[in-house]
Amino acid sequence: EPNSSLTVTGVVRPTLTVLPPSPEELQQGSATLVCLASGGSPSQWKLSWKVGGSSTTTPASHSLEVLGSDGRFSWSSTLNLPADQWKKVDSVTCEASLSGQSSVTQSLDPHSCSV
Repeated sequence: EPNSSLTVTGVVRPTLTVLPPSPEELQQGSATLVCLASGGSPSQWKLSWKVGGSSTTTPASHSLEVLGSDGRFSWSSTLNLPADQWKKVDSVTCEASLSGQSSVTQSLDPHSCSV
């Protein structure tokens, strides 16, 4: 019996996970944030970052989307910030957007995960 989810053309909102920088990296003066998006469809969802509530101009690197066995996509975006900027902001938000859809957001509070 064919897997019916592969043929569905509907939109599936991805699940976002934001990973904070490691304490070791912060001691070296940089902060790398990773936003993992999983289970999304179609692959046109765009990941963007907001730092402290406003869109960031810092370029982020995006991975290629990976097609899972369930016909949904996973991908990630990596944002690099100076450690001092990371310590100053009150929140970092990863947003997945697709035209015509309400966006998916996931925020990370730098101060809740500081050592």
